[in-house]
Amino acid sequence: MHVSALQTVLITGAAGFTGLSLALALAEQGYRVRGIIRNRQKAAMLEKAGVSVAIGDIRDPALIRQSLEGVETVYHLAAVFRRAGIPDSEYHSVHVDATAQLVEASAASGVSRVVHCSTVGVHGSVANDAPATETAAFAPGDIYQATKLEGEQVALDTAERTGVPLTVVRPGPIYGPGDSRLLKLIGGVAKRRFRLLGDGAAHFQMVYIDDLIEGFRLAAETPAAGGRTYIVTGEEAPTLNELVDEIADVAQVDPPLVHLPVWPFWLAGALCEAICVPLRIEPPIFRRRVKFFTSNRWFDTSRARTELGFVPKIPLREGIRRTLESYRNLGWI
Repeated sequence: MHVSALQTVLITGAAGFTGLSLALALAEQGYRVRGIIRNRQKAAMLEKAGVSVAIGDIRDPALIRQSLEGVETVYHLAAVFRRAGIPDSEYHSVHVDATAQLVEASAASGVSRVVHCSTVGVHGSVANDAPATETAAFAPGDIYQATKLEGEQVALDTAERTGVPLTVVRPGPIYGPGDSRLLKLIGGVAKRRFRLLGDGAAHFQMVYIDDLIEGFRLAAETPAAGGRTYIVTGEEAPTLNELVDEIADVAQVDPPLVHLPVWPFWLAGALCEAICVPLRIEPPIFRRRVKFFTSNRWFDTSRARTELGFVPKIPLREGIRRTLESYRNLGWI
């Protein structure tokens, strides 16, 4: 269901990988797109695509009020990503306080729908509930996930109190052309530099960026989705062993055969964090990165399929192929 090309939408975090992809896609489809960004370097690319850009901080009430004028749909994607030396208060002020302020201001401006981007990370590892649904237990594993959970809860509470329709989307791990967050995995396998820790039996269910964008749009434009929460991720949920084999096959390289034990790297990660984080130096290894190899990310998207009509269209192998091609074109591998 596509609405009028005259609809005006606002995207927070429009300079990030997901926000930029969403902004460019909606602009191409004929929407009037506004984006709030902090990274001035992305402004030219957005403006060239017809996106109206506001540079500033989403915690600035005046910026939010001005950006919301005439807006019908808000996509709230702005977030603080994990980096060394960021205080917990920064995550809370962006993920929780700014979210409450944005939803409140959206209601006051007469916005017809807010789509709030959370993460499947609020569920932690779902080994006991897999494939997990939206009602699975919450088990955030770090300050990022904990404040994202608090953010989605305050978003829903504020929306209910103010009367603005709001939908929460919890994406799986996002990948696609130009994304650097999974470069260590996808590019690492292609360059034969990736090593598996543990038995590789944990599931890792990703969502291709184009499918996620469609999931966001459906969440915004499905009337009955107000007040609802949806897990949006890909159809295939391979184990890490299977995923690494698939990447290697697409890249036409041999997959890594040696599995290294987890615990030495966990201890090394703890030591590196203890030394580097107080100095605001990015540690060469995090416990979070080690936990990647043992966390089970396997989800059931039945609610999104049934209520939104969400159907992932990009098979895993094709998504990997496109992503690897972009890495080569960018000179990353």
